[in-house]
Amino acid sequence: MAVSHQWFVQWSAPPMLFADITSQYNDVNDRWKSDEPTWSDPAVVPELSDDSYKDPDSLIETNHKYKSDRSKNKDRASAAGVTLWLTMLGVMRAQSVPADNDTPPFSTLYKWKQVDFEFPTPRHRRHALSTGKFIPANVLPLGLEVWGHRVWVTIPAWRRGVPATLATLPRQGGLASPQLKPYPDWSFHRAFGDPKNCTGLTSVFRIHADHCGRLWVLDSGQIDSQDNPKQLCPPSIVVFDLKTDTLIARYTIPKQFVLQDSLFSNIVIDSRTVDCSDLHLYIADTWRFGLLVFREKDHKFWRFSNPLFFPDPLASNFTLHGINFQWTDGIFGLALTPIDPYEERILFFHPMSGYREFYVSTEVLRDPFRVTNSSQEFNIAGESRGLNGQASASAVDRTGVMFYGLVSRDSIGCWNTKKLYKRRNIGIVASNTETLIFPNDIKVDQDLRQNLWVISNRLPMFQAGPLDADDYNYRILYADTKEAVRGTVCDMDPDHQSPADIIHRGWLP
Repeated sequence: MAVSHQWFVQWSAPPMLFADITSQYNDVNDRWKSDEPTWSDPAVVPELSDDSYKDPDSLIETNHKYKSDRSKNKDRASAAGVTLWLTMLGVMRAQSVPADNDTPPFSTLYKWKQVDFEFPTPRHRRHALSTGKFIPANVLPLGLEVWGHRVWVTIPAWRRGVPATLATLPRQGGLASPQLKPYPDWSFHRAFGDPKNCTGLTSVFRIHADHCGRLWVLDSGQIDSQDNPKQLCPPSIVVFDLKTDTLIARYTIPKQFVLQDSLFSNIVIDSRTVDCSDLHLYIADTWRFGLLVFREKDHKFWRFSNPLFFPDPLASNFTLHGINFQWTDGIFGLALTPIDPYEERILFFHPMSGYREFYVSTEVLRDPFRVTNSSQEFNIAGESRGLNGQASASAVDRTGVMFYGLVSRDSIGCWNTKKLYKRRNIGIVASNTETLIFPNDIKVDQDLRQNLWVISNRLPMFQAGPLDADDYNYRILYADTKEAVRGTVCDMDPDHQSPADIIHRGWLP
């Protein structure tokens, strides 16, 4: 691959910066041997999309030490230059260069006061601003996914002026507040595409990548949800090939499963084969309290209903940083455990307006004939999280630790699913009243050494009125999953681990 002169000038570092690269990376092979992970399911090993990710040496990590505020920007630029050069040389993969480290154990990869986009030209940007197709104050990043060398961000069209609803960013960082690049290109988005054409993307809520290199996009089809809702297109699942960035398929959710005011807000993928031939999707209908299942092999949908999908009236009153609001949001958080010895896994779920966690075996969900005779299969996991224990999205890593956003506590919670769901077994990974205001989406990536990713976006403040354009309102944060739980009750260290409490198709009392 040829390197342009512009790229070279931007990322080149002083010669002395590269003088001792060899000496710094003499232990590459030894570090690979010591860091080799153990897969929970040896049959399902992610096929990574970048050649740089396939190299064993890609497990090398760099520690960026910042000496003072004055030298931070210079250090970041130099570190980014080293990272990119080593990536091209095949010595290491692209590492994340943080914008700040104000939320340990998390680093902030990106943060924005207001979100901007990579428009085709400055003229296009001026036109979008003048016509109201782009109103920066109305752009709210909501969901995220991480795959290969990129991060994907969703921007639902809740208000007028959202030019693109799905975008990408480089995973290596380096700039604090970069412009978002519409995915896969501008033609799929309403700013420059046909706004009445349902072959593009209308309003994307959540996304999820499978281990076969495909991005599954949950498109609500509705715009201006905050002001004057309009259902332009039917809700659908859109699939892209992440290796070629091309559209693979579009699956419209059948009308019989879309109730009045349905809000399909979350999506997770369940696949146990290398080629994803058994893939199922689980989709939460937050406002009409249902769980949809989609089977890819025959494109079939079915819908489960259960009282545990409903909001808890006692948890529907929220107070956050002086703002009081009432949400009656049902099933929202969805998280799958690793595959157990019985070749099965558990789906944990919870309503946004609730303090408790629930679960069901995916053996039940994957059988459409169980829709009408499975009410007893949905169960409560254990104790309540307590007052202000409302949680947003959740995710489970390969070791069985669940992470979730505590939206009323400016915190990220954790729970080792091999322990009973008791208050004493629920931990806090991080809390910050500035950087973690409303942690909305959470993902655990598919790297050999996994990272936890969080997007915080101050959603209740956004709904109440314009956010302060002089403050950082949106952040993408990341942390190594092992480091995230170190020293907490969720730590997987054998000295801190209780006997396994999950049993096949059930839960110990």
